[in-house]
Amino acid sequence: MFWRHENGVPQLVRATTRGAQTRLGPQNADTTAIFERFATRKAELQSRLVSLNAAVERSQRLNRALRVGRCPNVLIAILNQLTHHGVANHFITVGTHALYAYEAAAGVRLSPTALATQDIDILFDARKRLTFLTQLSRHDVSFIDILKKADKSFTIMPDQLQTAVNAQGFEVDVLRRMAQNGDEHPMRMSADEGDLWSMQVGSGEALLSARRFSQMVVASNGSMARLDTVDPTDFVRIKRLLATSSQRDPRKRPKDALQADLVEQLILEFQIDQRIDRATAAVDLVDSKV
Repeated sequence: MFWRHENGVPQLVRATTRGAQTRLGPQNADTTAIFERFATRKAELQSRLVSLNAAVERSQRLNRALRVGRCPNVLIAILNQLTHHGVANHFITVGTHALYAYEAAAGVRLSPTALATQDIDILFDARKRLTFLTQLSRHDVSFIDILKKADKSFTIMPDQLQTAVNAQGFEVDVLRRMAQNGDEHPMRMSADEGDLWSMQVGSGEALLSARRFSQMVVASNGSMARLDTVDPTDFVRIKRLLATSSQRDPRKRPKDALQADLVEQLILEFQIDQRIDRATAAVDLVDSKV
């Protein structure tokens, strides 16, 4: 909020981050009180923000010194950009990168063989498409713009429009459930003609209905982000199915089996499945197809 003189009369104006402005009225006792409350609250929040940023920086330095993290730096950057733009709740991380959440919850480090990958699969909740598009519009960005804010080298692969890749070869694949109940299909992630498209997967509906698992994870540079994925028990079920599916790439089946074994061990030894929301209904994934 600020005062603007119009014809010699101070007018209280409220401005948004997108530049929109609203006149609240000429200066009087009421508008002066509104401005004073705003100024006091703004000063309090700015002071708190400075303190929180300082705490984050200290934690990052400590993480680096103690070598706490090992998540890919770009993964943390992507997760934080999704949060910054208010769309993190529209996605869950599925596949190999979910292991970083499970190992962090257990306080262990899994075999590098199980974590070896150069791509992240994120599942988009098509049921929330309208609110997702509204949020993108509010920030005046497309989905690929968000990825570029995490790493400016991200571009969309010409022959795989659901995939963005950066200069180091790290890929981001956007997945969705099979089209149903009036879902738009095919589905581009925004109205921007140069944006990514989402790819349907048979297990999408079951994954969206599964219980959630959320864990803070740390990158090798010390930065941190919250990673949202599925209940580890459901992860094991899916990987067991993939490891025995005739439709699965035979080269990927051994890794599916290894990941299922490792997460199951974490469940048995560290009870990481006890951290999920038990109020959320479990889902039978036996008949899922990927």
